[in-house]
Amino acid sequence: MRVGLTYDLRSEYLAAGYGEEETAEFDREETIDCIAKAIEANGNSTDRIGSARALIERLGRGDRWDLVFNIAEGMHGLGREAQVPAILDVHRIPYTFADPAVSSVALHKGWTKTIVRAAGVPTPDFAVVATLADAKRVALPLPLLVKPVAEGTGKGVNPASLVRDRARLVPLCMELIERYKQPALVEGFLPGREFTVGLLGTGSAAEALGTLEIVLLGEAEADVYSYTNKEDCERLVDYRHVTTNDSVVARAEEIALEAWRALDCRDAGRVDLRCDANGEPQFIEVNPLAGLHPHHSDLPMIATAVGMAYEKLIGRILESASIRIT
Repeated sequence: MRVGLTYDLRSEYLAAGYGEEETAEFDREETIDCIAKAIEANGNSTDRIGSARALIERLGRGDRWDLVFNIAEGMHGLGREAQVPAILDVHRIPYTFADPAVSSVALHKGWTKTIVRAAGVPTPDFAVVATLADAKRVALPLPLLVKPVAEGTGKGVNPASLVRDRARLVPLCMELIERYKQPALVEGFLPGREFTVGLLGTGSAAEALGTLEIVLLGEAEADVYSYTNKEDCERLVDYRHVTTNDSVVARAEEIALEAWRALDCRDAGRVDLRCDANGEPQFIEVNPLAGLHPHHSDLPMIATAVGMAYEKLIGRILESASIRIT
């Protein structure tokens, strides 16, 4: 099988003048090398395409692939993770991971929570704040967590994101709206254990691969899995493999799988959860386009913890996506 690779290289965007935070979700050359080698180890050939712009150029030259392994995040707009999938859909070329609709919904934390709540998945009460009037109307009980509605890698999240004084809520919302040019999400703060659950497969074939507990160390920014904590995770965070022998973990994996299926996510990804004051896991968000660095990204770390080699993980993703080849 001839497999194209679409991705956004962090180094290219930094060279073009974008900042460290703007490019935090993009990949390094090492990650692309590892994915390509793993695809080839599963008996396929690879063709490195690059970004959405590069994909458009290649398609215009008449290039085609049996399948595209897509990890391109995109740079601008609420639909940025849907750009490559939409382009490929136009040309009827199958690809890994979420389709354009799911990619857009999953990036918007408010839309995601609305859908999973309708499906019966537990998630904290929330409000999406797009204007000053919206911010003033928020009447959720304190404490509250405030963050951009459509960012990853902890962007916009720091200890000040935890609001215990209502007088801080409106100014913080307006600051985030201005800085990130998007609404803010306000949700009830969850004080308990935090987990990220790895998922493999699609629909009824999906399964929980395993779970890491996110434990903030002494020098970490307290209470929140912030941008700083994520960027310096080797020093500030302990990722502990936990199993379903722990009933809370078992419930977290059950909720993660329910959310994954409710959102029609595909092939592989992660669901993040945190426990409320009663120790009950609650859905926070989904990542249908999870990082795939073999040693530093959560999903491969989960695979390693359960005894699945990186090449096998990539093979399982290809196997799931290959069902869509006609």
